[in-house]
Amino acid sequence: MAEEKQEIEPSHGPVEPSQGGQTGSGDSPRHHQEKVGIVTSAKMQKTIVVEVYRRVQHPVYKRIVTKRSKFMVHDEHKKAHEGDMVRIVESRPLSKNKRWTLKFRCHARPDEIHS
Repeated sequence: MAEEKQEIEPSHGPVEPSQGGQTGSGDSPRHHQEKVGIVTSAKMQKTIVVEVYRRVQHPVYKRIVTKRSKFMVHDEHKKAHEGDMVRIVESRPLSKNKRWTLKFRCHARPDEIHS
């Protein structure tokens, strides 16, 4: 019997340049990270500062610790005000510190609801 030599094909072929920076089939849009936080400052033009709180377990002491992060967020139409709860979505870099865009206001600030 003659032995047949089988060629082993690589598990992945040559990498083709993706269109528009997207990976995969190209039909689905990129998944951007979303966060919910409270507006701490709305004094700048088209920019707000959103503070996001998260609870994590301390690596050594195993206690739950609250950590916070502040994000500069692009607010094109100046919809958000200080104290509002908003949802923000990751975007391309818009300036030195701005990498997030306002998606929508979840809740208005408490004094705005009753008035």
